[in-house]
Amino acid sequence: MLSTTPRTTLLRSKERARADASDLHAVLDAGLICHLGVVVDGSPRVIPTGYGRIGDTLYLHGSTGAVSLRGTGEVCVTVTHLDGIVLARSAFHHSVNYRSAMVYGTPRVVRDDEERLAGLRAITEHLAPGQWDAVRPPDRKELAATTVLALSLAEASVKVRTGPPKDDEEDYALPVWAGVLPLRVSWGTPEPDPVLPPGVPVPAHIAGRGRPA
Repeated sequence: MLSTTPRTTLLRSKERARADASDLHAVLDAGLICHLGVVVDGSPRVIPTGYGRIGDTLYLHGSTGAVSLRGTGEVCVTVTHLDGIVLARSAFHHSVNYRSAMVYGTPRVVRDDEERLAGLRAITEHLAPGQWDAVRPPDRKELAATTVLALSLAEASVKVRTGPPKDDEEDYALPVWAGVLPLRVSWGTPEPDPVLPPGVPVPAHIAGRGRPA
């Protein structure tokens, strides 16, 4: 079950809460980019970045020069999927169908080399499954320039809205179209690097996600 701390307990639209850890994993696993909220020098900052999950740990990475990745304070990580626009009969009741996750905690900077590589692999494989084994792994210099953060999923909440609009009873008689405009996201055709030598094919793990080039 998900945590029930004051920060993760919904105060509004409680019926949209999801209580099982599998719901959290599903939202995270279906996303590609998270938003990392931090406080830097007393000022809030939100950074969009890639991530990867291993069990109940979320991994993030970036340059060692990034002050937002020093892992010295609490953060908030969010992932949101927009599934559709909910068009109601009144302006007030317009909404969106969505799945969202919010994770709180204090990340730790990963020092162990084995875990650092595992975290980087998780991030790479989350964005492009099969890619880690197809490319050159990071060398010692690249690893030294990279910060890897590990954030526990122990304090998290999930909120989901589905279904049609919910209008006021008297508005259902209005001659106004109402319903849901679904949103679908799909991969396009892989675009090769202009300096790629001729004859290098699109690997199966890439071609399988989009249309063959």
